[in-house]
Amino acid sequence: MKFSFTATVLLAVSPLTEATKPPVTAKKLQKLITEKGLMKNLETLNKIAYANGGNRAFGLPGYAASVDFIYKEISKLKGFKTWKQDFPANFTQTLAAEVTVDDETFRTVALTYTPSTSEEGVTAELIHAPEGEDACDVANYEGLDVKGKIVLVERGLCPDQTTFAGKVKPAAAAGAAVVIIYNSDEAKLTAGTLSAISPDYVPTALIDQAPGKALKAKLEAGETIEAFARIIQTIETRITQNVFAETKAGDGENVVMLGAHLDSVQAGPGINDDGSGTTLILETAKALQHFSTNLKVRFGWWGAEENGLVGSRYYVNNMKKDEVDNLLAYVNFDMVSRGFFGVFDGTGEKAGPGGPPGSDVIENLFREYFEAEEIEVTPVGLTGGTDYVAFREVIKKPVGGLFTGTGLEQDACYHQACDNITNPVPETLHTNAHAAAHVLSKLAIDGVELLSKTPANTTVGFIKRVRDEASLHFHEVNNAEGKPCDHDLI
Repeated sequence: MKFSFTATVLLAVSPLTEATKPPVTAKKLQKLITEKGLMKNLETLNKIAYANGGNRAFGLPGYAASVDFIYKEISKLKGFKTWKQDFPANFTQTLAAEVTVDDETFRTVALTYTPSTSEEGVTAELIHAPEGEDACDVANYEGLDVKGKIVLVERGLCPDQTTFAGKVKPAAAAGAAVVIIYNSDEAKLTAGTLSAISPDYVPTALIDQAPGKALKAKLEAGETIEAFARIIQTIETRITQNVFAETKAGDGENVVMLGAHLDSVQAGPGINDDGSGTTLILETAKALQHFSTNLKVRFGWWGAEENGLVGSRYYVNNMKKDEVDNLLAYVNFDMVSRGFFGVFDGTGEKAGPGGPPGSDVIENLFREYFEAEEIEVTPVGLTGGTDYVAFREVIKKPVGGLFTGTGLEQDACYHQACDNITNPVPETLHTNAHAAAHVLSKLAIDGVELLSKTPANTTVGFIKRVRDEASLHFHEVNNAEGKPCDHDLI
């Protein structure tokens, strides 16, 4: 009887405890999000990476350990439910990547999901592709003999908004045996992905800008160049996970979602990309547990982003109609700890393209915070390639978020082994976390008044699926306004 009485009292008190939480405000939420807390999580992720081969990449032990860490942390939250979502993704590992001309071997990166050459590699004449956007159309290869040869092409934006796939497909269709892409700027890329296996591709690798331009100059001078390329990559399906936490309280018919990808590339620990977004939303969730919200708030940590936004795409493509109807907006945080203070351009007027209706509201809320702090904002176009893509393209939800850039000036360690605990700028991360708290507090209380609901459209949202053919995790800053190419999406 004593036990039953105690249980009854506890059951009576528990709802009152939840009900008496104060409503969330920006200042209260920000006060609980500290630089120390943000960096402590990054230190843990860094240790996980170095204990598991130097990375936290999907399909490898470092990612599994990262999932365990996040799930353990969110399971401690009061007033939240937590879960994981299994999904399949194509795991790849490059075993060989070599481009050699005249006994000089260049730094070479094999694109994820590229077909492999034979074990012996390919030796063939090198031919330069048509210039610029002309290389995006197979019709412009007419009169250019590339059959069985190696095509050299400069990376650049195609009309389909890709910077890799759009250059590979026409060359392959024209008969090229191998495509070598040289970068369009001085950045040393260490990863790029074609997010699905496709018969439209041939073995493809990336080299740096300097050797690419040098080879082009020799070809333009009339030299005949013989090149060697060897690209070997294993590809297999592996099961991985997304991780979620959601407030138990709040209007379940109006859900605000924050997300960040949890995986790194195989080349390094991924502490800025995207440990920074991971810790930002984790510390925000920890702070939010102390407050009440009018709307339900959901946090998502995505898997296999670096392999083509696979986790977020799977999540969106498997949402039920009522789940789509109930989602009010999605806000993304991918690379937020060093560089400029970038805000996604919801209208598309500053850096373009923009997002669905309501994306401008999210942008303006971020700007409101930064302007009050007298911090200059860099507009960033919603060009695709990070985890807002499926939310924007498939279910047409308002999207927004923060991004601090991948150019050499913003992050010289992008996709490299040096993206470790020494890479983030704690003050930048802290500032962006407070900006996120400002936006979340507004949306979690007044989101229904601020944003118009976008219902599920069964003829568009559930038949049309986000294009899964190619994606590159590279936020290329094209101009002073910070227009990114993001993860090259076909």
